[in-house]
Amino acid sequence: MHRTDIVYGKVLGAGLLADIASPDKGGPYPAVISVHGGRWIRAARNRDTSIDVRQWSERGFFAMDIDYRLVTCTPAPACYQDMQCAIRWVHAHADDYHIDTDRIFLIGMSCGGHMVALAATLGEGRFERIGGWLDQSCDFRGAISSAGAYDLVKLDWGAAWMPPGEDWDAARRYASPITHVTAEAKPLLIVHSDTDRSAPVGQAEGMADALVQAGAPFEFLHFPGRGHMSVTDEVVDASTAFIDTVCADRPLRGCRVEVE
Repeated sequence: MHRTDIVYGKVLGAGLLADIASPDKGGPYPAVISVHGGRWIRAARNRDTSIDVRQWSERGFFAMDIDYRLVTCTPAPACYQDMQCAIRWVHAHADDYHIDTDRIFLIGMSCGGHMVALAATLGEGRFERIGGWLDQSCDFRGAISSAGAYDLVKLDWGAAWMPPGEDWDAARRYASPITHVTAEAKPLLIVHSDTDRSAPVGQAEGMADALVQAGAPFEFLHFPGRGHMSVTDEVVDASTAFIDTVCADRPLRGCRVEVE
């Protein structure tokens, strides 16, 4: 099954769109929700900064690739609120699409990685529910962040996170996943390259250090020479291995792993 332009939420009369795919038979399936990159200011679903939903459906997943409101249209945290709406949509439609709600995972690249990591550490936080499905859960099992941002205060393009009426530095600190790390954080896979010039590897290293200190469940795969890593086949393979580990309740490595 493959469908495009699904309306997963509505805000001020406008539809929030997604593409979905799932196997034709069986279930219940684990689910993966993809959040594209683009520094919250550009790009869209079904591009090289998000997943191929059909590739994931072939691996036995219900896959969802979402658009969200960009900060050039609606200031932060609208993009984050839209992602949370997508999680609630999956819970609301679990019976329709044979989804196992105990196995919902988030995957994001760049600013999408930032948002899924923020969900793993902060959850809904103080952000209002909008878009629909307000009575549904925002719970999920774990998150995968490729080339993500974890400390917006130390990142030049973190300046795009400017909620109206809020102190700029305070808003960026609150929206930084590293601010909210505790032992209760969701399992997190960090994928990062040492030659990433958009989100320097120090972002991932700082986040990993915070996760170690908190005793939070995570793995950090450190790749050489891959630049600003999109959701490549390498990342897909690493992600499905991580998902298998989490779903089997096996311990995560909780450290940096060097990948050739």
